[in-house]
Amino acid sequence: MRTLLRSIDEIFDFLPEKRDFFEFQKDLKTKKAVERNIEIIGEAVNRITNYKKAKIEIQNARQIIGTRNRIAHEYDNISDEVIWTIIVRELPKLKEEILKLIK
Repeated sequence: MRTLLRSIDEIFDFLPEKRDFFEFQKDLKTKKAVERNIEIIGEAVNRITNYKKAKIEIQNARQIIGTRNRIAHEYDNISDEVIWTIIVRELPKLKEEILKLIK
């Protein structure tokens, strides 16, 4: 769980407070760092949800794992728009969910 939170926080640390898609799109280093952290998040979700002793459910786990797989194996087939949507819409929800599970 800590790995998930650390990766989410790192993604937000890579981005300026005032987030702009077009700036993100031009910044190759940030894009690659974000994609790597999304891979780590997907792998962590996969391990958590597959651990038999843990009865932890994470919303959208299949989509998170699927996105990880697309980045890792079909890296030329994932758009900046998809990554950006994950950043601005999905990661804040996932972080909130993980924080609730930790409590």
